[in-house]
Amino acid sequence: MDSMYEMLMELPLFKGIGFNRLSEVVGTTRFHFLKFNDGETVVEAGEPCTHIKFVISGAVRMRIENATGRMKICQTVSAPDVISPDFLFGKFTSYPATVVAVGPTGILQIDKLDYLKILHSDNVFMINFLNTLSIDAQKSVVGVLALTDGSLEERISFWVVALTQRGATDIVLQCRQRDFYSLFGVQRSSFIVTLESMRERGLVEFDQREIRFTSRNALVDILMRKPSE
Repeated sequence: MDSMYEMLMELPLFKGIGFNRLSEVVGTTRFHFLKFNDGETVVEAGEPCTHIKFVISGAVRMRIENATGRMKICQTVSAPDVISPDFLFGKFTSYPATVVAVGPTGILQIDKLDYLKILHSDNVFMINFLNTLSIDAQKSVVGVLALTDGSLEERISFWVVALTQRGATDIVLQCRQRDFYSLFGVQRSSFIVTLESMRERGLVEFDQREIRFTSRNALVDILMRKPSE
């Protein structure tokens, strides 16, 4: 039992909660523990976000794609983490990604109304959730500024950061190169020069069909650096 509480206390939205307080919440809230085998679907893109879903063991692979399916971005999210928390409330409350288990995976699922009660029950829960939402909102502001007058490297970085979660690994952008040129509004030569520069610095690997990013944090650093750097 203690190991379960320790696991819950590691989840991003339960950080800073003491053992006794968490045990009270567990005793009054319906926690659903689900198990998935490798390759099983956890969430379908477009599915209503009626529950908050925590990855408590193993990992999941998330895939977001455009309407035609010609452009996809994939990422791996490992325990302890939460799946698309910024879509639980707001105007758009459907999961943006299809999510499948990577190996044996455990998911903790809490109904939205029950989770709302948890948020109201303790300021620490609320602050954790608001911090998560704020980080997502702030990265969008920085990214939009990069889109207006930033370099191509900054625009690529924003596109990836905006569509992935903190802590995501094995990030892959799949698309034909000519569609990449159209997406970023540049010539092929400029696009390849930028990717080659990023590859020389260990940021990406790429071929005709996909770009593989070695570190999301490195892309965030690109967006956050000062103009003079």
